[in-house]
Amino acid sequence: MFPTKTPYPIKSIFRHYTWDLYDTTESKKLYLTFDDGPIPEVTEFVLAQLALYDAKATFFCIGNNIEKHPEIFQKIIAHGHAIGNHTMQHLSAWKSSKTAYIADVLACEKSIAHHIQSKKKLFRPPYGHVSQSKLKRLQHMGYEIIMWDVLAKDWLQTLDVNHQLQLIQSKSRPGSILVFHDSIKASKNIYELLPKTLAYFSSTGYTFDTIR
Repeated sequence: MFPTKTPYPIKSIFRHYTWDLYDTTESKKLYLTFDDGPIPEVTEFVLAQLALYDAKATFFCIGNNIEKHPEIFQKIIAHGHAIGNHTMQHLSAWKSSKTAYIADVLACEKSIAHHIQSKKKLFRPPYGHVSQSKLKRLQHMGYEIIMWDVLAKDWLQTLDVNHQLQLIQSKSRPGSILVFHDSIKASKNIYELLPKTLAYFSSTGYTFDTIR
């Protein structure tokens, strides 16, 4: 199980990936990211909540979901959010061959490119599963591997939302990359956790930006 806060030793071992943006901002800025969408209702709820705070975010989308719900994907783009690649079928780097994994990423890239030409090629491995050879290949293809500093754990069905909110509040700092999920599995928690997260950090002077 991943901890809420990514430990420094992990970041140092996989230092060629982006875990945070501490050194790129002097302001109180956080980078919200959402994995696994677009999904009807859930992604639309997320977009509505972000709009309340004029917050921008980065959505790491699954290609299959883009193709199933193109109108929702267009809403993400129309709201000015950034887009990242999360593979076509949410493949695990630990359970896929290199050939199959890269092909799946390229299939997702094609789905994204049908709607928008991204300024930067961002990729987040599903489940956070890291395979050095696969991700090194993606880096050679021009992808920046985006991991995270703080994990919302919103997919956990037994999550204590108020306790997790306290952890997110205490573990985040200017430049933190936070991970949420706009998925059906996470909806039980994100409907409560995301509004409280946005309200708290906005009240303490933070703004929210995209990873570009």
